[in-house]
Amino acid sequence: MADTGATTLTGLECGVCGKPHDASLLQRLCTACGRPLLARYDLARAAAELTPAALARRPPTLWRYREVLPAAGPPVTLGEGWTPLLHARGLGRRHGLDDLYIKDESLNPTGSFKARGMTAAVTLARERGAKRLAVPTAGNAGVALAAYAAAADLTADVFCPADTPAAFITSMELLGARVHRVNGLIDACGARVREGAEATGWFDLSTLKEPYRLEGKKTMGYELFEQMDGSLPDVIVYPTGGGTGLVGMWKAFGEMEQMGWIGPERPRLVSVQAAGCAPMVRAFAAGDTEARRWEDARTMASGLRVPVAVGDVLVLRALRESGGTAVAVEDAAMAAGVRELGAEEGILAAPEGGATVAALPELRRQGLVGPSHRVVLFNTGTALSYLEALAPLR
Repeated sequence: MADTGATTLTGLECGVCGKPHDASLLQRLCTACGRPLLARYDLARAAAELTPAALARRPPTLWRYREVLPAAGPPVTLGEGWTPLLHARGLGRRHGLDDLYIKDESLNPTGSFKARGMTAAVTLARERGAKRLAVPTAGNAGVALAAYAAAADLTADVFCPADTPAAFITSMELLGARVHRVNGLIDACGARVREGAEATGWFDLSTLKEPYRLEGKKTMGYELFEQMDGSLPDVIVYPTGGGTGLVGMWKAFGEMEQMGWIGPERPRLVSVQAAGCAPMVRAFAAGDTEARRWEDARTMASGLRVPVAVGDVLVLRALRESGGTAVAVEDAAMAAGVRELGAEEGILAAPEGGATVAALPELRRQGLVGPSHRVVLFNTGTALSYLEALAPLR
C-alpha cells in the first residue's frame, strides 16, 4: 500500500486491571482478570507521521491509519473502510434534526462493519502464526471471517445459531468456511468454539476475546473526524450487541486527543439494543458496572441477540464517561426505522440500523438530541442479509 507508515504498536494492556501482555504472541483475554486486552501505541511517534498531509496521499481504506493499527506486515485487505457519511436531510426533517447523518457500514466488502474487525484480526492472527480460525456469529462476523480467511489462505470454522438467516449461511459457505449450526444463542456458539479451540488448536476470534477486531472497528471514529473536516459529532447512536464498535470509537477518541487532533470534548455515546435482549440497557439504568446475562433473548436483529458480552464493563464505562445513555426499542419500531432509512434516504439498512432510527423519539424526549445537535446514526449492515426476516414486516 503506497505511502503508508509503519505500526507504532508497543504492547497490549488489560482494559480493566491494566496488566501488560506481550503483543508478539497470540493473545486472547487478560491472564489476570479475564477481561479484554487493548492495543497500545507510541502515539508521539504516530502523531509525527499520521498527519493531514500524509493522509491526503493515502488510499481510501481503513489501513490509511497504519501507525495506530497493529499490523507489521502487509494487511489482509479487501478494501474495507472509508464508508460514506451521508447527510440525512429527509430523515432529519421527520425527526426535527437539521444535522442528522448516517454512517453507512453496509458498503464494506462483506456487507457490514464486521469487515473492519476481521481485516485487523485475521492479519494479526496470520502474522502470529495461526493457521485455523474460528468464530461464533449471529451472521455478519461469520461472513467477514470467511472472506478474510479465504484472502489470507487460512481455514475458517463458523458457529452460528440454527435459526441464522439463510443469506448468511449461504454467504459463509460460498466463501469457503465450514459452517456449524448450533441449537442455542451466540453464547452457546461461543462455548462450542472454546471447546474446539482446546481440541483442535484453532484460534478463537470471538468479539473482544482477542485484541485486534477492536482495532479495526475503532477506525470508524478516525473516519468521522476526517469526514467531518476535523471535528466530531455531538451524539453517536450505535446498535449494540457485543459493543466492540462503541468501545473501539471511544478508544480512538482517546488516541486522537493524545496525538493532538482533538481536545477533551467527546461525542455522547448512545447504545441501542432490542427490547427482547437489552442487558446493557438494564445495567446502565441500574447503575451497574457489569451486565448480567439476558435470559430468553429474542429479536429479529440477529446482531443484537447477544445475551452476554465480555466487554460489558468497557461499554458501560464509555457510555457513562461520555455522558451518553442506553435505550431499548421494539422489533416493530426497528422495522419501521428500516423503512424510513429506505424511503427517506435510499439506504438498504439492516434491522440494527433501523434500531438507531427507532431510538430517536426517546432521545428527543430525554433531550439528549435536538435541532442544535450534530447526530450520527450507524447503519452496521445491509438489509439484503435479512430479507426473510424483514419481508413479513413490510
